[in-house]
Amino acid sequence: MIDLASLAATAAAFFLVTVSPGPANIGCASVAMSLGRPAGLRFALGLALGLTFWGLLAATGMGAVLQASETALIGMKLLGAAYLLWLAYASARSATRPQKMDQATTGHGHWLWRGLLLNLTNPKAVFAWMAALAVGLDPTDGIAAVALATVICAGLGLVNYIAWAMLFSLDGVMALYARSRRAIDAAVAALFAIAGLGLIKSALSRAA
Repeated sequence: MIDLASLAATAAAFFLVTVSPGPANIGCASVAMSLGRPAGLRFALGLALGLTFWGLLAATGMGAVLQASETALIGMKLLGAAYLLWLAYASARSATRPQKMDQATTGHGHWLWRGLLLNLTNPKAVFAWMAALAVGLDPTDGIAAVALATVICAGLGLVNYIAWAMLFSLDGVMALYARSRRAIDAAVAALFAIAGLGLIKSALSRAA
């Protein structure tokens, strides 16, 4: 029998982790306010697919295996750090441009894949799933409970990313971005750089 209280606890824990500002949400906001809703929603969908991938691994027990593997975690953190630093470079480069690039030249059709890559290289996604499932579920829960919790959390992740894309693609937000583009892009670059360097530091501390 599925315990609704356990499912609610799992969903609440996952929701709190998912809605908090992090590389994925910041990236979604940045894409939406700079390129508009279509690109933002594509990026959001890519993020959700990446998050769901880690959810499936966590639900099948592979997440625990990855979490216990020092080599895999260090490699994943370094890969994630490299991608975050690349995003920081791209945002910093955008901040130095005299004017915003036209949407037609940005290749926004690729934003789904960029969102997917961001969450596939995000080790925090693994820990978020493991923590959320551990909060609400225990070893006595059956496959149905784990599957339902995974579906609910994946749905919450999708709704969260869509909300960020919708909110930051509003006309007022995009107008604010147009007026303060350089400052906003510089701030986003700094946040990505801090997150990337934090992953490198974490990876090196594990390797030591």
